[in-house]
Amino acid sequence: MKKINVKGPIIPSNLQWIYDWLDMEATSPKKVISALEEANGEDVEVYINSGGGSVFDGSEIYTALKEHKGKVTAKVVGIAASAASVLAMGADILQMSPTSQMMIHNAATRADGDYRDMEHTAVVLKNANKTAANAYMAKTGMSETELLDMMDKETWMTAQQAMEYKMIDEIMFEQDVKVVASMDNSGLLPQQVIDKVRNELLKEKQLDNQSEESSTENDQEEDFYMHNLRKKKLELKMKEVI
Repeated sequence: MKKINVKGPIIPSNLQWIYDWLDMEATSPKKVISALEEANGEDVEVYINSGGGSVFDGSEIYTALKEHKGKVTAKVVGIAASAASVLAMGADILQMSPTSQMMIHNAATRADGDYRDMEHTAVVLKNANKTAANAYMAKTGMSETELLDMMDKETWMTAQQAMEYKMIDEIMFEQDVKVVASMDNSGLLPQQVIDKVRNELLKEKQLDNQSEESSTENDQEEDFYMHNLRKKKLELKMKEVI
């Protein structure tokens, strides 16, 4: 299965070469789309550990994941914040490590100019918030008002909290833990079996000691036969108890 890393900041495709040259982790739409093309419609796993970045490039990655013909399983292994949390919503199955976090908040930018420029920038940012909320809405079924309120508050979520909000589908490793915890036959011997074995082994040891004290060269063969016989009896008793 093809594995795709979404690590470091979410950046425009034309900046990817700079981060690569500096040997710095970063993820652009071009990088993810190329990996998806290599997968050729097969299932993929996306590993996410990103604090976010460009809203529009995050949107492009989200769209690419949604359009992929194969099953997309995304795993938040560190953090999925801001734009990274948006693109994570593009997965068919979204999981979080129990030690990871997710954060959603309002889009932000820098601007200068007069009041008209500021008002225009405010409209752009509000629309960016709404488009991000669209991805969360599609995943969770929550209302736009609820999600925009969470974004206003800059909401940080543990895996359990994200699960409660239906931001994710599964918590990694949780199913394995549940299976082990709920199995009656977990591989541990019952205490009564342990006690039974201990008592039988003590009896066996005592008989062997007595046999060694009284044995001579002529009856060693007989002692060996009796030892094996007691061993067989012990095995049969064990099967009865278990």
